[in-house]
Amino acid sequence: MTPETEQTDQTGLRDLIGGVRLVLWDFDGPICRLFAGYSADRVAGELVDWLARLGLKDLLTEEERVHPDPHVLLGAVDRRRHDSDLVAEFEERLTREELRAVPSAWPTAYADPLIRTWSALGVGLAVTTNNSPRVVSEYLAPRGLLDCFAPHIYGRTRDLHLLKPDPYCLNRALNARGMAPGQALMVGDTTSDLMAARGAGVPFLGYARNEEKAKLLRQAGAETVVGSLEPVLRLLWEDAGRRLRV
Repeated sequence: MTPETEQTDQTGLRDLIGGVRLVLWDFDGPICRLFAGYSADRVAGELVDWLARLGLKDLLTEEERVHPDPHVLLGAVDRRRHDSDLVAEFEERLTREELRAVPSAWPTAYADPLIRTWSALGVGLAVTTNNSPRVVSEYLAPRGLLDCFAPHIYGRTRDLHLLKPDPYCLNRALNARGMAPGQALMVGDTTSDLMAARGAGVPFLGYARNEEKAKLLRQAGAETVVGSLEPVLRLLWEDAGRRLRV
């Protein structure tokens, strides 16, 4: 990155976060890596095995059976057995696996102080995620972060067709906080987060922990993508310090 490009990115980032009154956080990625120590691949495989024991493995395509993301499997089962007891049981099993993953989740670098700083500055915070809200609360509580968000944690419901990229959870957060979309910012790490933000009319800040994820976000049209939350935190501290000196 050239100095000119870095300066342009810093300017764009400052413009993006300046004056924000509500930050909508995706959970798995920007706040933590939920399956860092508890393999999502293994969870997906166990869910496929469970369907096989029920004689329902053919509900999934061959590609879906080896997909490493259990949320993809949940969406596939919901499309083919919508509003059924099977889908409800599948979702509950996934929630239990997500809860088991919480103790070994890895905090995203600088996420905790960034959350606390935004909260201390009076900026509203909400979680808008495809994970279970029970899982989010279980992660945030022991880190002393739950009060920064509660009760504004908007996660997976039984209406699985409303998961991101549908903007449903973002709109719930906006309505509950009484905020216009232009007053908010979403921090997300996937193209589904970006699409949900677009659908809700909310500006988007992409977080990408590696260049592959950054490339996917940029190809989808994300204008501002950071590889670390540190520059966001630094800008908040600089702006806060500037206001104190005035």
